[in-house]
Amino acid sequence: MKLILTGLSHKTAPVHLREKLAISEPNLPRALHELHQLGASEAVVLSTCNRVEFAVSTPDDVEPGMVLDQFLIQWQIPRAAFDGHLYRLEARDAIQHIFRVASSLDSMVVGEPQILGQMKAAYAVAKSEGSVGGMLETVLTRAFSAAKRVRSETGIGQMAVSVSYAAVELARRIFGSLNGQKVLIIGSGKMGELAAKHLRRSGANKIFVTNRTFSRAEEMARLFDGRAVEYTAYKAMLHEIDIVIVSTGAEHYVLTRDEMQRVISQRKNKPMFLIDISVPRNIDPVVNEIDGVFLYDVDDLGNVVNANLKEREKQATQAETIIAEEVEHMMARLRIDQVAPTIVNLQEQLEEIRAAEVAKAIRRMPGPALTPEQQQFVEAMTRSLINKIAHGPISELRRNATEPEGDHAIEVIRKVFHLQR
Repeated sequence: MKLILTGLSHKTAPVHLREKLAISEPNLPRALHELHQLGASEAVVLSTCNRVEFAVSTPDDVEPGMVLDQFLIQWQIPRAAFDGHLYRLEARDAIQHIFRVASSLDSMVVGEPQILGQMKAAYAVAKSEGSVGGMLETVLTRAFSAAKRVRSETGIGQMAVSVSYAAVELARRIFGSLNGQKVLIIGSGKMGELAAKHLRRSGANKIFVTNRTFSRAEEMARLFDGRAVEYTAYKAMLHEIDIVIVSTGAEHYVLTRDEMQRVISQRKNKPMFLIDISVPRNIDPVVNEIDGVFLYDVDDLGNVVNANLKEREKQATQAETIIAEEVEHMMARLRIDQVAPTIVNLQEQLEEIRAAEVAKAIRRMPGPALTPEQQQFVEAMTRSLINKIAHGPISELRRNATEPEGDHAIEVIRKVFHLQR
Protein backbone atom coordinates (compact mmCIF):
# COMPACT_ATOMS: atom_id res chain seq x y z
CA MET A 1 0.00 0.00 0.00
CA LYS A 2 1.05 3.59 -0.67
CA LEU A 3 0.18 6.65 1.42
CA ILE A 4 0.19 10.27 0.30
CA LEU A 5 -1.08 13.56 1.73
CA THR A 6 -1.51 16.83 -0.13
CA GLY A 7 -2.98 20.16 0.85
CA LEU A 8 -2.23 23.63 2.13
CA SER A 9 -2.36 25.43 5.46
CA HIS A 10 -1.99 28.82 7.10
CA LYS A 11 1.77 28.29 6.75
CA THR A 12 1.73 27.92 2.98
CA ALA A 13 -1.29 29.83 1.68
CA PRO A 14 -3.39 32.92 2.49
CA VAL A 15 -7.04 32.53 3.40
CA HIS A 16 -8.36 33.46 -0.07
CA LEU A 17 -6.58 30.37 -1.46
CA ARG A 18 -7.51 28.09 1.44
CA GLU A 19 -11.19 28.89 0.98
CA LYS A 20 -11.01 27.99 -2.72
CA LEU A 21 -9.77 24.50 -1.85
CA ALA A 22 -12.08 24.05 1.16
CA ILE A 23 -14.61 21.20 1.11
CA SER A 24 -17.80 22.02 3.02
CA GLU A 25 -19.10 19.47 5.51
CA PRO A 26 -22.12 18.48 3.36
CA ASN A 27 -19.76 17.81 0.42
CA LEU A 28 -17.32 15.60 2.35
CA PRO A 29 -19.10 12.29 1.54
CA ARG A 30 -19.12 13.10 -2.19
CA ALA A 31 -15.42 14.01 -2.11
CA LEU A 32 -14.57 10.74 -0.36
CA HIS A 33 -16.60 8.67 -2.83
CA GLU A 34 -14.96 10.37 -5.82
CA LEU A 35 -11.49 9.72 -4.41
CA HIS A 36 -12.45 6.04 -4.19
CA GLN A 37 -13.72 6.03 -7.76
CA LEU A 38 -10.40 7.48 -8.88
CA GLY A 39 -8.47 4.58 -7.31
CA ALA A 40 -8.00 5.36 -3.60
CA SER A 41 -8.36 2.42 -1.22
CA GLU A 42 -8.82 4.80 1.71
CA ALA A 43 -9.39 8.55 1.93
CA VAL A 44 -9.80 11.23 4.59
CA VAL A 45 -10.45 14.93 3.98
CA LEU A 46 -9.62 17.50 6.68
CA SER A 47 -11.05 20.93 5.88
CA THR A 48 -10.78 23.70 8.52
CA CYS A 49 -10.29 27.46 8.45
CA ASN A 50 -6.53 26.99 8.72
CA ARG A 51 -5.90 23.93 6.54
CA VAL A 52 -7.33 21.74 3.78
CA GLU A 53 -5.69 18.32 3.43
CA PHE A 54 -6.42 15.15 1.50
CA ALA A 55 -4.88 11.87 2.69
CA VAL A 56 -5.26 8.72 0.56
CA SER A 57 -3.84 5.22 0.49
CA THR A 58 -3.71 3.18 -2.69
CA PRO A 59 -2.64 -0.31 -3.80
CA ASP A 60 0.98 -0.64 -4.90
CA ASP A 61 -0.03 -0.59 -8.57
CA VAL A 62 -1.91 2.74 -8.28
CA GLU A 63 -0.07 6.04 -8.09
CA PRO A 64 -1.71 8.08 -5.29
CA GLY A 65 -0.41 11.37 -6.68
CA MET A 66 -2.37 10.76 -9.90
CA VAL A 67 -5.51 10.08 -7.84
CA LEU A 68 -5.23 13.46 -6.13
CA ASP A 69 -4.37 15.30 -9.35
CA GLN A 70 -7.44 13.83 -11.05
CA PHE A 71 -9.57 14.73 -8.05
CA LEU A 72 -8.55 18.40 -8.24
CA ILE A 73 -9.36 18.44 -11.95
CA GLN A 74 -12.71 16.74 -11.39
CA TRP A 75 -13.64 19.32 -8.75
CA GLN A 76 -12.62 22.12 -11.12
CA ILE A 77 -10.02 23.41 -8.68
CA PRO A 78 -7.59 25.70 -10.58
CA ARG A 79 -4.30 23.95 -9.87
CA ALA A 80 -2.22 26.79 -11.32
CA ALA A 81 -3.53 29.15 -8.64
CA PHE A 82 -2.00 26.90 -5.98
CA ASP A 83 1.49 26.54 -7.43
CA GLY A 84 4.00 27.04 -4.64
CA HIS A 85 1.31 26.70 -1.98
CA LEU A 86 0.36 23.01 -2.05
CA TYR A 87 2.55 20.53 -0.20
CA ARG A 88 2.73 16.83 -1.02
CA LEU A 89 4.05 14.31 1.49
CA GLU A 90 4.48 10.57 1.05
CA ALA A 91 4.98 7.53 3.29
CA ARG A 92 6.93 8.42 6.47
CA ASP A 93 6.74 12.17 5.83
CA ALA A 94 2.96 11.99 5.50
CA ILE A 95 2.67 9.96 8.71
CA GLN A 96 4.89 12.38 10.63
CA HIS A 97 2.80 15.31 9.36
CA ILE A 98 -0.48 13.65 10.44
CA PHE A 99 0.98 12.98 13.91
CA ARG A 100 2.20 16.58 14.25
CA VAL A 101 -1.13 18.04 13.12
CA ALA A 102 -3.09 15.85 15.57
CA SER A 103 -0.77 16.96 18.39
CA SER A 104 -1.23 20.65 17.46
CA LEU A 105 2.46 21.13 16.65
CA ASP A 106 1.58 22.46 13.20
CA SER A 107 -1.20 24.78 14.38
CA MET A 108 -1.23 28.57 14.19
CA VAL A 109 -1.27 28.53 18.00
CA VAL A 110 0.83 25.57 19.12
CA GLY A 111 -0.97 23.48 21.69
CA GLU A 112 -4.53 24.52 20.80
CA PRO A 113 -6.96 21.63 21.32
CA GLN A 114 -9.45 22.26 18.48
CA ILE A 115 -7.50 20.57 15.70
CA LEU A 116 -7.61 17.13 17.35
CA GLY A 117 -11.40 17.35 17.56
CA GLN A 118 -11.55 18.44 13.92
CA MET A 119 -9.38 15.51 12.85
CA LYS A 120 -11.52 13.07 14.81
CA ALA A 121 -14.63 14.52 13.15
CA ALA A 122 -13.04 14.09 9.69
CA TYR A 123 -12.15 10.50 10.59
CA ALA A 124 -15.71 9.85 11.80
CA VAL A 125 -17.12 11.02 8.45
CA ALA A 126 -14.63 8.83 6.56
CA LYS A 127 -15.50 5.86 8.79
CA SER A 128 -19.24 6.32 8.30
CA GLU A 129 -18.72 6.50 4.52
CA GLY A 130 -16.57 3.35 4.54
CA SER A 131 -13.52 5.18 3.22
CA VAL A 132 -11.11 4.01 5.94
CA GLY A 133 -10.39 0.51 7.17
CA GLY A 134 -6.74 -0.27 6.55
CA MET A 135 -3.37 1.42 6.73
CA LEU A 136 -4.71 5.00 6.81
CA GLU A 137 -7.10 4.16 9.64
CA THR A 138 -4.21 2.61 11.57
CA VAL A 139 -2.15 5.78 11.07
CA LEU A 140 -4.99 8.06 12.20
CA THR A 141 -5.88 6.10 15.33
CA ARG A 142 -2.20 5.95 16.27
CA ALA A 143 -1.96 9.73 15.67
CA PHE A 144 -4.83 10.28 18.12
CA SER A 145 -2.98 8.19 20.71
CA ALA A 146 0.22 10.16 20.09
CA ALA A 147 -1.69 13.43 20.59
CA LYS A 148 -3.06 12.13 23.88
CA ARG A 149 0.45 11.21 24.96
CA VAL A 150 1.73 14.70 24.08
CA ARG A 151 -1.08 16.25 26.14
CA SER A 152 -0.43 14.03 29.16
CA GLU A 153 3.38 14.11 29.12
CA THR A 154 3.94 17.80 28.31
CA GLY A 155 2.36 21.06 29.41
CA ILE A 156 1.87 22.23 25.85
CA GLY A 157 -1.84 22.92 26.22
CA GLN A 158 -1.91 24.18 29.78
CA MET A 159 -0.71 27.77 29.39
CA ALA A 160 -3.09 30.48 28.18
CA VAL A 161 -2.07 31.98 24.85
CA SER A 162 -4.90 34.44 24.26
CA VAL A 163 -5.68 37.58 26.23
CA SER A 164 -9.09 36.26 27.26
CA TYR A 165 -7.66 32.91 28.43
CA ALA A 166 -4.86 34.75 30.26
CA ALA A 167 -7.50 36.63 32.25
CA VAL A 168 -8.97 33.34 33.42
CA GLU A 169 -5.54 31.99 34.34
CA LEU A 170 -4.79 35.06 36.45
CA ALA A 171 -8.21 34.88 38.13
CA ARG A 172 -7.53 31.28 39.12
CA ARG A 173 -4.23 32.33 40.72
CA ILE A 174 -6.08 34.86 42.86
CA PHE A 175 -9.18 32.88 43.84
CA GLY A 176 -7.99 29.28 43.45
CA SER A 177 -11.42 28.08 42.35
CA LEU A 178 -13.74 30.23 40.25
CA ASN A 179 -16.84 28.29 41.26
CA GLY A 180 -19.50 30.70 42.46
CA GLN A 181 -17.47 33.87 41.80
CA LYS A 182 -19.54 36.87 40.67
CA VAL A 183 -18.50 38.67 37.46
CA LEU A 184 -19.46 42.14 36.25
CA ILE A 185 -18.86 43.15 32.63
CA ILE A 186 -18.73 46.90 32.06
CA GLY A 187 -19.08 47.77 28.36
CA SER A 188 -19.59 45.63 25.28
CA GLY A 189 -16.07 45.05 23.92
CA LYS A 190 -15.47 41.74 22.18
CA MET A 191 -12.42 40.84 24.27
CA GLY A 192 -14.36 41.45 27.45
CA GLU A 193 -17.13 39.20 26.15
CA LEU A 194 -14.63 36.42 25.38
CA ALA A 195 -13.03 36.72 28.81
CA ALA A 196 -16.45 36.45 30.42
CA LYS A 197 -17.27 33.34 28.37
CA HIS A 198 -14.06 31.65 29.52
CA LEU A 199 -14.70 32.65 33.13
CA ARG A 200 -18.23 31.23 32.90
CA ARG A 201 -16.90 27.90 31.57
CA SER A 202 -14.42 27.86 34.45
CA GLY A 203 -17.14 28.07 37.10
CA ALA A 204 -17.90 31.78 37.57
CA ASN A 205 -21.64 31.31 37.12
CA LYS A 206 -23.09 34.62 38.34
CA ILE A 207 -22.55 37.20 35.61
CA PHE A 208 -23.88 40.75 35.44
CA VAL A 209 -23.60 43.08 32.43
CA THR A 210 -23.87 46.84 32.28
CA ASN A 211 -23.68 49.20 29.33
CA ARG A 212 -24.64 52.78 28.58
CA THR A 213 -27.15 51.29 26.15
CA PHE A 214 -29.30 49.03 28.33
CA SER A 215 -30.61 46.97 25.38
CA ARG A 216 -27.01 46.02 24.55
CA ALA A 217 -26.46 44.99 28.18
CA GLU A 218 -29.56 42.79 27.98
CA GLU A 219 -28.33 41.25 24.74
CA MET A 220 -24.94 40.37 26.23
CA ALA A 221 -26.45 39.10 29.47
CA ARG A 222 -28.46 36.53 27.51
CA LEU A 223 -25.18 35.05 26.23
CA PHE A 224 -24.21 34.09 29.77
CA ASP A 225 -27.64 33.47 31.32
CA GLY A 226 -26.72 36.60 33.28
CA ARG A 227 -28.48 39.75 34.40
CA ALA A 228 -28.40 43.21 32.88
CA VAL A 229 -27.75 46.13 35.23
CA GLU A 230 -28.56 49.80 34.59
CA TYR A 231 -25.35 51.74 33.92
CA THR A 232 -26.22 54.24 36.67
CA ALA A 233 -26.60 51.45 39.24
CA TYR A 234 -23.53 49.23 38.80
CA LYS A 235 -21.23 51.10 41.21
CA ALA A 236 -23.64 50.51 44.04
CA MET A 237 -23.24 46.74 43.66
CA LEU A 238 -19.46 46.61 43.14
CA HIS A 239 -18.84 45.40 46.69
CA GLU A 240 -20.74 42.19 45.81
CA ILE A 241 -18.60 41.52 42.72
CA ASP A 242 -15.44 39.40 42.72
CA ILE A 243 -14.26 39.92 39.12
CA VAL A 244 -14.78 43.08 37.04
CA ILE A 245 -14.10 43.15 33.29
CA VAL A 246 -14.00 46.63 31.78
CA SER A 247 -14.09 47.02 28.01
CA THR A 248 -15.67 50.31 26.99
CA GLY A 249 -15.00 53.08 24.50
CA ALA A 250 -14.83 55.74 27.21
CA GLU A 251 -11.89 58.14 27.14
CA HIS A 252 -11.80 58.56 30.91
CA TYR A 253 -11.54 56.38 34.01
CA VAL A 254 -14.84 54.71 34.90
CA LEU A 255 -13.33 53.37 38.16
CA THR A 256 -11.07 55.54 40.34
CA ARG A 257 -8.87 54.90 43.35
CA ASP A 258 -11.28 56.54 45.82
CA GLU A 259 -14.22 54.50 44.51
CA MET A 260 -12.31 51.22 44.70
CA GLN A 261 -10.97 52.06 48.18
CA ARG A 262 -14.57 52.35 49.41
CA VAL A 263 -15.53 49.09 47.63
CA ILE A 264 -12.68 47.04 49.11
CA SER A 265 -13.49 48.41 52.59
CA GLN A 266 -17.10 47.25 52.16
CA ARG A 267 -15.75 43.82 51.14
CA LYS A 268 -13.66 43.73 54.33
CA ASN A 269 -10.51 43.35 52.15
CA LYS A 270 -11.83 40.25 50.39
CA PRO A 271 -9.77 40.02 47.13
CA MET A 272 -11.13 41.61 43.98
CA PHE A 273 -9.84 41.03 40.44
CA LEU A 274 -10.09 43.85 37.87
CA ILE A 275 -9.43 43.31 34.15
CA ASP A 276 -9.09 46.49 32.10
CA ILE A 277 -9.06 45.51 28.42
CA SER A 278 -9.92 49.05 27.28
CA VAL A 279 -7.62 51.25 25.22
CA PRO A 280 -7.37 53.93 26.49
CA ARG A 281 -7.52 52.40 29.96
CA ASN A 282 -10.77 52.81 31.88
CA ILE A 283 -9.50 51.98 35.39
CA ASP A 284 -7.07 54.30 37.12
CA PRO A 285 -3.74 52.36 37.30
CA VAL A 286 -3.13 53.49 40.93
CA VAL A 287 -6.08 51.28 41.93
CA ASN A 288 -3.52 48.45 41.87
CA GLU A 289 -1.88 49.98 44.96
CA ILE A 290 -4.93 49.12 47.09
CA ASP A 291 -4.46 46.01 49.23
CA GLY A 292 -6.71 43.21 48.05
CA VAL A 293 -7.24 44.70 44.57
CA PHE A 294 -5.53 42.99 41.65
CA LEU A 295 -5.65 45.10 38.49
CA TYR A 296 -4.42 43.89 35.09
CA ASP A 297 -4.55 45.84 31.84
CA VAL A 298 -4.19 44.58 28.27
CA ASP A 299 -0.38 44.87 28.39
CA ASP A 300 -0.20 42.82 31.59
CA LEU A 301 -2.31 40.12 29.97
CA GLY A 302 -0.15 40.34 26.85
CA ASN A 303 2.96 39.72 28.94
CA VAL A 304 1.35 36.60 30.39
CA VAL A 305 0.52 35.43 26.86
CA ASN A 306 4.07 36.05 25.62
CA ALA A 307 5.59 34.20 28.59
CA ASN A 308 3.24 31.30 27.99
CA LEU A 309 4.04 31.20 24.29
CA LYS A 310 7.73 30.89 25.12
CA GLU A 311 6.94 28.10 27.57
CA ARG A 312 4.86 26.33 24.92
CA GLU A 313 7.82 26.48 22.57
CA LYS A 314 9.89 24.65 25.19
CA GLN A 315 7.14 22.08 25.64
CA ALA A 316 6.89 21.70 21.85
CA THR A 317 10.52 20.53 21.74
CA GLN A 318 9.65 17.71 24.15
CA ALA A 319 6.50 16.97 22.14
CA GLU A 320 8.54 16.64 18.94
CA THR A 321 10.64 13.96 20.64
CA ILE A 322 7.47 12.06 21.55
CA ILE A 323 6.19 12.35 17.97
CA ALA A 324 9.51 11.03 16.59
CA GLU A 325 9.20 7.97 18.86
CA GLU A 326 5.58 7.40 17.89
CA VAL A 327 6.34 7.72 14.16
CA GLU A 328 9.14 5.17 14.51
CA HIS A 329 6.75 2.73 16.24
CA MET A 330 4.20 3.33 13.48
CA MET A 331 6.74 2.69 10.72
CA ALA A 332 7.87 -0.54 12.39
CA ARG A 333 4.28 -1.72 12.63
CA LEU A 334 3.59 -0.89 8.99
CA ARG A 335 6.72 -2.73 7.87
CA ILE A 336 5.58 -5.82 9.79
CA ASP A 337 2.12 -5.48 8.20
CA GLN A 338 3.75 -5.30 4.78
CA VAL A 339 5.54 -8.64 5.20
CA ALA A 340 2.41 -10.34 6.58
CA PRO A 341 1.22 -11.40 3.07
CA THR A 342 4.69 -12.86 2.40
CA ILE A 343 4.55 -14.86 5.65
CA VAL A 344 1.06 -16.14 4.80
CA ASN A 345 2.23 -17.01 1.29
CA LEU A 346 5.20 -18.98 2.70
CA GLN A 347 2.98 -20.86 5.16
CA GLU A 348 0.44 -21.71 2.43
CA GLN A 349 3.17 -22.85 0.02
CA LEU A 350 4.80 -25.12 2.61
CA GLU A 351 1.40 -26.54 3.63
CA GLU A 352 0.59 -27.37 -0.01
CA ILE A 353 3.92 -29.19 -0.35
CA ARG A 354 3.38 -31.04 2.92
CA ALA A 355 -0.17 -32.14 2.10
CA ALA A 356 0.81 -33.27 -1.39
CA GLU A 357 3.80 -35.28 -0.15
CA VAL A 358 1.77 -36.92 2.63
CA ALA A 359 -0.96 -37.91 0.17
CA LYS A 360 1.63 -39.30 -2.28
CA ALA A 361 3.40 -41.30 0.45
CA ILE A 362 0.15 -42.81 1.71
CA ARG A 363 -0.86 -43.87 -1.82
CA ARG A 364 2.47 -45.67 -2.34
CA MET A 365 2.52 -47.26 1.09
CA PRO A 366 2.24 -51.12 0.90
CA GLY A 367 -0.09 -53.07 3.15
CA PRO A 368 -3.37 -52.08 4.74
CA ALA A 369 -4.54 -48.44 4.88
CA LEU A 370 -3.51 -46.31 7.84
CA THR A 371 -5.86 -46.21 10.78
CA PRO A 372 -7.35 -42.79 11.70
CA GLU A 373 -4.95 -42.60 14.64
CA GLN A 374 -1.96 -43.32 12.36
CA GLN A 375 -3.24 -40.75 9.84
CA GLN A 376 -3.42 -38.09 12.61
CA PHE A 377 0.09 -38.99 13.76
CA VAL A 378 1.52 -38.51 10.24
CA GLU A 379 -0.34 -35.20 9.83
CA ALA A 380 0.90 -33.90 13.19
CA MET A 381 4.48 -35.03 12.57
CA THR A 382 4.72 -33.46 9.11
CA ARG A 383 3.09 -30.21 10.26
CA SER A 384 5.59 -30.00 13.11
CA LEU A 385 8.43 -30.54 10.64
CA ILE A 386 7.12 -27.81 8.32
CA ASN A 387 6.65 -25.36 11.23
CA LYS A 388 10.27 -25.91 12.26
CA ILE A 389 11.45 -25.28 8.70
CA ALA A 390 9.29 -22.14 8.43
CA HIS A 391 10.30 -20.73 11.84
CA GLY A 392 13.70 -19.44 10.66
CA PRO A 393 12.58 -17.51 7.55
CA ILE A 394 9.42 -16.18 9.27
CA SER A 395 11.47 -14.87 12.21
CA GLU A 396 13.90 -13.23 9.79
CA LEU A 397 11.05 -11.65 7.83
CA ARG A 398 9.58 -10.13 10.99
CA ARG A 399 12.95 -9.02 12.36
CA ASN A 400 14.08 -7.41 9.13
CA ALA A 401 10.71 -5.71 8.73
CA THR A 402 11.61 -3.55 11.76
CA GLU A 403 15.10 -2.75 10.47
CA PRO A 404 15.63 0.37 8.31
CA GLU A 405 17.85 -1.62 5.93
CA GLY A 406 15.90 -4.87 6.14
CA ASP A 407 14.37 -4.72 2.65
CA HIS A 408 17.31 -6.57 1.04
CA ALA A 409 17.09 -9.56 3.42
CA ILE A 410 13.31 -9.74 2.93
CA GLU A 411 13.75 -9.77 -0.84
CA VAL A 412 16.33 -12.58 -0.60
CA ILE A 413 13.89 -14.74 1.41
CA ARG A 414 11.16 -14.06 -1.15
CA LYS A 415 13.43 -15.17 -4.00
CA VAL A 416 14.66 -18.29 -2.20
CA PHE A 417 11.11 -19.53 -1.61
CA HIS A 418 9.63 -18.04 -4.81
CA LEU A 419 7.17 -15.98 -2.82
CA GLN A 420 4.82 -13.24 -3.98
CA ARG A 421 4.91 -9.83 -2.29
